[in-house]
Amino acid sequence: MSKLTVISHPLIAHKITMLRDEKTPVKEFRELINEIALLMTYEVTKELPLKPQKVKTPLAETEGAFIERQVALVPILRAGLGIVDALMKIIPASKVGHVGLYRDPETLKPVEYYCKLPTDIEQRQVIVLDPMLATGGSAAAAIDFIKQRGANKIKLMCVLGVPEGVKTVAEAHPDVDIYLAALDEKLNDHGYIVPGLGDAGDRLFGTL
Repeated sequence: MSKLTVISHPLIAHKITMLRDEKTPVKEFRELINEIALLMTYEVTKELPLKPQKVKTPLAETEGAFIERQVALVPILRAGLGIVDALMKIIPASKVGHVGLYRDPETLKPVEYYCKLPTDIEQRQVIVLDPMLATGGSAAAAIDFIKQRGANKIKLMCVLGVPEGVKTVAEAHPDVDIYLAALDEKLNDHGYIVPGLGDAGDRLFGTL
């Protein structure tokens, strides 16, 4: 079954509070998302496998280690783009794929309109990125598309989530662990996270 990790840290709590504030301007909102993602990356990547590697320091030879399984970052368009740069700072050798979805107005189901992934996706630890885990429908569908292209080791990283979204992803993909910076109360009647922070994409890109 999926493991849910809500990353508790004073710096994250402080920055989440600033992120929620409706008066926070676009530039600061973007910086805060970036900083929270940086802090989350330590926890999300702590299980990456290592392979031993000898290294010679100026004083002696010693045993070190390199990451054995390389990483692929896959933001869900468009809001997921706001998280990519933070992880690229920490894992600069990562490859980046993209998944674009829209909701069919008749069936209300997510439909893929774009999916471009690294050709060696099956060999990589995939981290799917989206600031908000609301209904979970888009995240679950994106993971479906990524699995169809060969990925077999996937984690989902979001800033905010709610129990409804966590349940949807966990039931659809019990092998995918979920990481949040905060677990909010619920969804409202329009599918928005409460208390939440509004529309993350609009606040990231200034399209309010």
